[in-house]
Amino acid sequence: MSQLAASLQNRRIVLGVTGGVAAYKAAELTRLLVKAGAAVDVVLTRSAAHFVGAATWQALSNRPVWTTLWDERMGNAMAHIDLTRGADALLVAPATANFIAKLAHGLADDLLSTLCLARDCPLLVAPAMNRQMWEHPATRRNIMQLKQDGVTLHGPASGEQACGEVGEGRMLEAQEIFDALVALLAASTQPKRLVGKRVLLTAGPTFEAIDPVRGITNSSSGKMGFALARACAEAGAEVTLVAGPTAQATPQGVKRVDVISALQMRDAVFANLAKQDVFIAVAAVADYRPAKSVDHKIKKTNAKLTIELVPNPDILAEVAAKKHAPFCVGFAAESRDLARYAETKRKAKKLPLVVGNLVQDGLGGDDNSVTLFDARGAHPLPPGDKLDVARGIVEHIAGMLKKTKRSS
Repeated sequence: MSQLAASLQNRRIVLGVTGGVAAYKAAELTRLLVKAGAAVDVVLTRSAAHFVGAATWQALSNRPVWTTLWDERMGNAMAHIDLTRGADALLVAPATANFIAKLAHGLADDLLSTLCLARDCPLLVAPAMNRQMWEHPATRRNIMQLKQDGVTLHGPASGEQACGEVGEGRMLEAQEIFDALVALLAASTQPKRLVGKRVLLTAGPTFEAIDPVRGITNSSSGKMGFALARACAEAGAEVTLVAGPTAQATPQGVKRVDVISALQMRDAVFANLAKQDVFIAVAAVADYRPAKSVDHKIKKTNAKLTIELVPNPDILAEVAAKKHAPFCVGFAAESRDLARYAETKRKAKKLPLVVGNLVQDGLGGDDNSVTLFDARGAHPLPPGDKLDVARGIVEHIAGMLKKTKRSS
């Protein structure tokens, strides 16, 4: 178990389940939470029990299941209040259109809706409904109201639905909701070392088109950059993430700008650079691009194909060379001689910090092993989950920013 998932140990989660077919995903979510060491109190609406019965929830959670305001197991008849006292989060998954409307208008006509009003912990909601219900103006207004009320929404996703239609409205998968909840709880315990700071990052690969269907790219997954964006947000920073083509989910509270090519990434970086305190260049930007991209697919022939390549701009070097440059952090992914290449890069671009790793240790995977190179030398971090490693990098950056402020 990663250090991040370990943050669920001895936590208590109240899981509200409403009447949607996605209740089966909530059953898997319960299993994941219990496996991670959390205590899960399941609260069912009357409709929810038609999809997955109380016996199943009790077996998965190893705890009593709650269904009514008048449950006599709560000696003071205050289940609608006492269930969230001491809880770390109240999560409603799935949350139907009907239940979202209740929340938006403050209705309290059953145990779960009353709990949401009387809660003493953060409220998270994972919507699940037919695509037309999700797109209906009434639902859009209700969602906007929940956001204004400080409710955290996760999803929905887009895809095939139980009704056979395709579109937005699917509940996120159990693992995605689990990861979001873990991140929220972990963030609540993290020192806010970057409060008041603005951080701009790049992440993922770039794709340099040769023709409409082919291009030059690399195997970067974007996981390290997205983990750093999340770690910066956890530390209290205002984060903007410029992302190349990647399927990674946007971290909570992070502003995301999607791009494809290196030139687009450069434009997006400079469009968002003003007033940034930190720039972290994690993206694996293609070093070269075709001099010309043709409009139609190149047909295969027996003749040799020659493609002229031209260098892409060095985004990090351009930012670092600015007169009032932010604190710049570079990444050096090497296949050998890491210390030599990383330190050469740091000095050549006049960077205060370079994060170095061997490609075989991190590219595309979930774990990483990095060494930080600054003017004081090399500082290896313990290998681990990329989010754990990202937190270590953020802590080092925050320490350097603090020393820079004192010296100035």
